[in-house]
Amino acid sequence: MNTGNKSTSWKLFSWFFAFALMAPIVVMLFASINVSSDLFAHLWSTVLPEYIRNTLVLGILVALLSLCFGVPAAAIISQTNIVMGKQLRWLLMLPLAMPAYLVAYLYTDLFDYAGPVQRVLRAWFDWHSPNDYYFFDIRTLGGAAIVIAFVLFPYVYMLTRTALEQQDRNLLRASRLLGCTERQSFYQIALPLARPAIAVSLALVTMETLADFATVQYFAVNTLTTAIYDTWLGYGDFAAANALASVLMLFILFVVVAEQRARAGQRHQSNRPNTEHQRKQLSLIQQILASIFCWFLVFAGFLLPIILLLIMAIDYADYQQFTALIDTGKNSIEIATYSATIATLIALTLALFQRLHQSRARMIPVQISGFGYAIPGTVLAMAMLATFGPLDHVINDVAKAFDFKAPGLILSGTVFAIVFAFIVRFSAIANGTINAGIGQIPKSLDLAPASLGVKTLPALFRVHLPLLKSSILVAWLLVFVEAMKELPAVLLLRPFNFETLSTQIYQLISDERLEQGALGAILIVLFGLLPIIFLNRQKDSK
Repeated sequence: MNTGNKSTSWKLFSWFFAFALMAPIVVMLFASINVSSDLFAHLWSTVLPEYIRNTLVLGILVALLSLCFGVPAAAIISQTNIVMGKQLRWLLMLPLAMPAYLVAYLYTDLFDYAGPVQRVLRAWFDWHSPNDYYFFDIRTLGGAAIVIAFVLFPYVYMLTRTALEQQDRNLLRASRLLGCTERQSFYQIALPLARPAIAVSLALVTMETLADFATVQYFAVNTLTTAIYDTWLGYGDFAAANALASVLMLFILFVVVAEQRARAGQRHQSNRPNTEHQRKQLSLIQQILASIFCWFLVFAGFLLPIILLLIMAIDYADYQQFTALIDTGKNSIEIATYSATIATLIALTLALFQRLHQSRARMIPVQISGFGYAIPGTVLAMAMLATFGPLDHVINDVAKAFDFKAPGLILSGTVFAIVFAFIVRFSAIANGTINAGIGQIPKSLDLAPASLGVKTLPALFRVHLPLLKSSILVAWLLVFVEAMKELPAVLLLRPFNFETLSTQIYQLISDERLEQGALGAILIVLFGLLPIIFLNRQKDSK
């Protein structure tokens, strides 16, 4: 079905959505070009090189650790007969539901000098001071890397596992006939074929690491995200913060380019998936070692933090905390609902435009709108302020010129800025999910309604949308959960006296009082589990 010139409005809407989502980023970049800030010059000559070095080292460490965690786990689950493989298959995805800053606090409380682990060790071995023994200091750059890797390695695990499961087994059989051992076939054939998926997953992990704010701030690790936050709210220098945000954008651009170059050499791969499920039979020792490795990741990334949260909630929760949770919870759910609904509708519009039009430019709106996922929350916040702040002033000046009451900060000082930032950041998630769903609809269904005299819009509602129900729901859930967990953008953009679950928990963590917010933290984790449970049930039903 080629709608051609008959759907000019559709094209206009698609291009409008795409450029509207990117406009704040463009405004921020242009604003930072001619910045003249004494504070920025001072930072560049003093502490900024350290911030950049810490950012680079943190990103590299988290990527390497996620690689060491995710790829072996994916290989074990997809290639071997490990005990409880079906359960571990989705249990290894659970750490994604756990915000990294929660894990950071809980592990600090557990493993620091005054924590229960070191107290027990001192009692067992009769140690009396820190000089008597060595214990890893978790509140360091290395500790931050470990904590973030425990939460983000499922990206590597999921994409690598999918790539390994979709490979044609005939390729591996051919390598065996040519004299390769089973191990050689895996390392020389299976793993190189999975390289594009691994590259994409590492790019996602790196971008999420560069976007992290709460974890590194709590661990007192100075990175570019903390520098942006401190420069804007601490020093009140918007121009310098804008320039720092642009520097961080260069890091993100480098990651995107590196990911594309890593996949450039991959050109050919069989599309015939592995349906035979031939798995390597592990010995008893191998079963034990593989199980220990996988269960360690599940325990460290999800089970231990959620157990600690439940203990805190049981010991410290009261009615006052519950009532406070209702107000902040309503704010979080409201913002997440608006963001998920609008982002899903935009993604649906762009996906259908891409599907029903044959022009070469049909891919551009989707690509433009998806760029926001690579932008950290702090950078997005600066972009929103750089865009909506001047617009608010213009609106107020116009109102005064016509003798109307000045409306105030209706864009930058309300939840509008937060919702818009969420839509920019998470539209890529909705785009990818809905595009994957629409790609499974046969092309013949695009032509059949037209041959029966049905117009384009009714055909979409009667044919395409019912087939996309599952994809739409998954997209909505994923954006909803990400919006519930997002912290940096909310911290910079929230109106006065406006709290969400994430900001409330962050404030309590900063004050070393997470016990009072344990119920809210559990609620965020439970919301994070929704898409994982739904996707697992969906797969089991097939």
